Amino acid sequence: MNFCGIDLRDKPIFQAPMEDVTDSTFRYICKNLGGVDVMFTEFVSSDGLIRNGRKSLQKLNIADYERPIGIQIYGHVPESMVEAALLVESAKPEFVDINFGCPVKKIANRGAGSGMMRNVPLMVEITEKVIKAVKIPVTVKTRLGWDENSKNIEDIAERLQDVGISALTIHGRTRAQMYLGKADWTLIGKVKNNPRIKIPIIGNGDIDSPEKALEMFDQYNVDGIMIGRAAIGKPWIFNHIRHFLDTGELLPEPKIAEKIEIAKNHLAQSAKDKGEFGGIMTMRRHYVQYLKSLPDSKDYRLKLLTSSSYQENIEILDQIAEKYNNQ
Repeated sequence: MNFCGIDLRDKPIFQAPMEDVTDSTFRYICKNLGGVDVMFTEFVSSDGLIRNGRKSLQKLNIADYERPIGIQIYGHVPESMVEAALLVESAKPEFVDINFGCPVKKIANRGAGSGMMRNVPLMVEITEKVIKAVKIPVTVKTRLGWDENSKNIEDIAERLQDVGISALTIHGRTRAQMYLGKADWTLIGKVKNNPRIKIPIIGNGDIDSPEKALEMFDQYNVDGIMIGRAAIGKPWIFNHIRHFLDTGELLPEPKIAEKIEIAKNHLAQSAKDKGEFGGIMTMRRHYVQYLKSLPDSKDYRLKLLTSSSYQENIEILDQIAEKYNNQ
């Protein structure tokens, strides 16, 4: 498959951009475990980039081992989006991705993210201006529509293709659904199989197992799949899906001790990237998912979520590994 001028293997897997999740540390862990074909940074505010916001600028830092990688931006003012896209281009990613899908209230209600689905002409205008301003490919990620009564993704896909996007990722929910209910892949399939659509279509939503990944490829003929929330606390999912797609063999779930070792590596890299305290704070959102399947783990989770000591975090994780040895 050709994606933004990059030759990818058959049935490629994309790692979804997620705020406060897909930072450089998480990308490092996922990449080392294998299976990811295309990575994304966290999404970045166009206004934050223009104001030289320290946190926003840090999100532009990418490493060679992460490639191919895209930097995703969001906003609702054409001039700001163009300026932000030019800053992104200077960071030298393989492509810039525009977020027209984030459902979070503070973003959507300002008209950015999925809020743009209520103003398709502005969405198209912003996309066209960004494409004309930068020399690297431009892609878009969006949803089915604003709500159940306005699923306009088929029209949006054609209009965005017409102004020159290189690929489109579709999350199979409306903005009104947020992340609730079941993702509807029917419309994703309709967009992909529309004779007018020539660009790659990436499907996103509810892929949480190798079997589900293969089903989406086979049933809806998408060019790629994107994994988001299912990778939090389970960064090996990309490798397990890749192995199944390539061989038809299901890899066994990692033993608890293996999961804890991955969590410890994640913590160590997080502390390296952000300092011990910053690394610990970042890990708190991941610990809950790493320990989700453990029996009687409530006390350990509480300890990890209240400890501010790096060494204590390591000791608690070691205690868990020892307690659940061979499970």
